[in-house]
Amino acid sequence: MSSQGGRYRGSVKDFPDFDASQDAETLYKAMKGFGSDKEAILDLITTRRNHQRIEIIQAYKSLYGKDLIEDLKYELTGKFERLIVGLMRPPAYCDAKEIKDAIDGVGTDEKCLIEILASRDNQQIHALVEAYKDAYGRDLETDVVKDTSGHFKKMLVVLLQGTREEDDIVSEDLVMQDATDLFDAGEQKWGTDEAQFIYILGSRSKTHLQLVFDEYEKIAGKPIEESIKGELSGDFEKLMLAVVKCVRSIKDYFATRLYKAMKGMGTADNTLIRIMVSRSEVDMMDIRESFRTQYEKSLYSMIKNDTSGEYKKALLNLCGGDDDAAGEYFPEAAQAAYQMWEHSASRHVEVKGTVYPADDFNADNDGKALRKAMKGFGTDEDAIIDIITKRTNDQRQEILKAFKSHFGRDLMADLKSELSGTVGKVILGLMLTPAQFDAKQINKAIVGAGTDENALVEILATRTNAEIHAINQAYQEAYHKSLEDAVRSDTSGHFKRILVSLSSGNRDENNEDLDKASEDAKVLASVLEVSDSGSGDASSLETRFMTILCTRSYPHLRRVFQEFIKQTNHDVEHTIKKEMSGDVKSAFVAIVRSVKNKPAFFAEQLKKAMKGAGTDERTLNRILISRSETDLLNIRHEFKTMYEKSLHHCIESETSGDYRKALLSICGGDD
Repeated sequence: MSSQGGRYRGSVKDFPDFDASQDAETLYKAMKGFGSDKEAILDLITTRRNHQRIEIIQAYKSLYGKDLIEDLKYELTGKFERLIVGLMRPPAYCDAKEIKDAIDGVGTDEKCLIEILASRDNQQIHALVEAYKDAYGRDLETDVVKDTSGHFKKMLVVLLQGTREEDDIVSEDLVMQDATDLFDAGEQKWGTDEAQFIYILGSRSKTHLQLVFDEYEKIAGKPIEESIKGELSGDFEKLMLAVVKCVRSIKDYFATRLYKAMKGMGTADNTLIRIMVSRSEVDMMDIRESFRTQYEKSLYSMIKNDTSGEYKKALLNLCGGDDDAAGEYFPEAAQAAYQMWEHSASRHVEVKGTVYPADDFNADNDGKALRKAMKGFGTDEDAIIDIITKRTNDQRQEILKAFKSHFGRDLMADLKSELSGTVGKVILGLMLTPAQFDAKQINKAIVGAGTDENALVEILATRTNAEIHAINQAYQEAYHKSLEDAVRSDTSGHFKRILVSLSSGNRDENNEDLDKASEDAKVLASVLEVSDSGSGDASSLETRFMTILCTRSYPHLRRVFQEFIKQTNHDVEHTIKKEMSGDVKSAFVAIVRSVKNKPAFFAEQLKKAMKGAGTDERTLNRILISRSETDLLNIRHEFKTMYEKSLHHCIESETSGDYRKALLSICGGDD
């Protein structure tokens, strides 16, 4: 792949008005007669993409009956020849040649084997194996097995299969299992179970492994790299570290390889050539950014200082630009934000609630048990909490009907008369459908003295279209007026327009549109006054700004926020906080945070609800009830990651009595 989510990140682009025959003629003239015009050769070849170079080879053969690669080998020498000839081969054949050189002759270039096999995806591995067979008439796996040994050989063979999982949907249970298995295979074991490391690191998807590494660090108290260094050795250790680095960030891996190739005395030219050739149409722009961030100098400047002649000129052309030049470098803060949005766009974590359908559920029996808990002198709150908090909402609705059928009574009315205070609010909230509960929370936020803007923002900025439509219906049924009218009557200005837009539930549900994302980012930049690129009057731009944030799909907005960074060197959330104020700022920040990571947004709200003097019980109840069957397990995990203490622990510390029991039961466990 030469793109991330459709964006081309190579440094060598298609040459406009390309003419293979004309280029073939130019190269023929450059090599004709005494000596050769090396500058003409390098200028042409480094400014064409690989598929265009292949066409030039074919045109050269047709026009002159000669092999262009053989002519180039004859005319050029040394490092410059290796670089130019490498560019003329298709990527898979270039990799095949590198590996053949690494294992032929005396000794093996293990670093080359590690770099190529640890960094290529399944498709690239399959193409490499086929190219090796085609070019040399030999089986690549057989040759690698002959030339390597031990666990190093076993891991290389696993990588050569090109069977790494590619599913971005992640099972949290499997993440935990793999992290535990790796810990048990290394730190917990006398000796090391290398097979477990080989299986998990060689077969699981990158998205999955990134989460495994996070969990491993929590279990082991140190990064997995430290454990690998302590448990493994030699080339096997280097290979596994390379796999981990490529999983974490392939651009950081190659930036480090390039830096090491040029630092100190002498240059590892083969490594430099191999990376510059192989990544020039894949992710060179990302590698440049990583290099600049890690080493506080541009890749361009280091190549310029470390090489010379036509070789230097060709490498600089492949590099594609100097990030020390004004305007080209992402500052570190923006770079970190850019990486976050890239991760957010690619990561699809399985969402899980904490309340599951009760086994052997019987609505009649539950109805009878609840009646018994409320009958006579006193109320058995424990029994009520145990039943209501351990049933899903669908099961609770069945209990309501069964209670009415058996006893001719309204269960909600009975619960209301028997329970009081905060625990009563939690239990009654759980008995409502999700839409009824949200509608009631919105009504509470609107009626009475003052408006609870935070509650309105939290609900309307985070619910899906289907959830918003259900809230509209529930609100109309309960309060005999439309949700939009209620919002309009109690808010004003831009804040009112934002809430009315959100309450319509008209967010686009399509994937990203790259062209539109770039235009949308320009609008955001103009309104937030970090760019002069917008067009139209201020009022029109503000309307478009609101439309973008309130109606574009989440995948599209992730790309918009990335484009915003590319265009402005600013993070959209930080800019909104700086440039806006009041309820409008709160609403837009909530939308951005929800797009970025909705469970983390809720975790942050829960922390605020329990921070300082007193507990904001309304927020605490609202989030725990509304997310209990949606993503409360994910919220718990984010809470623990962000604050280094469990949500369970904080609830236990900040609440008491039956209220605490009910909330802890909904929370579902201590992380």
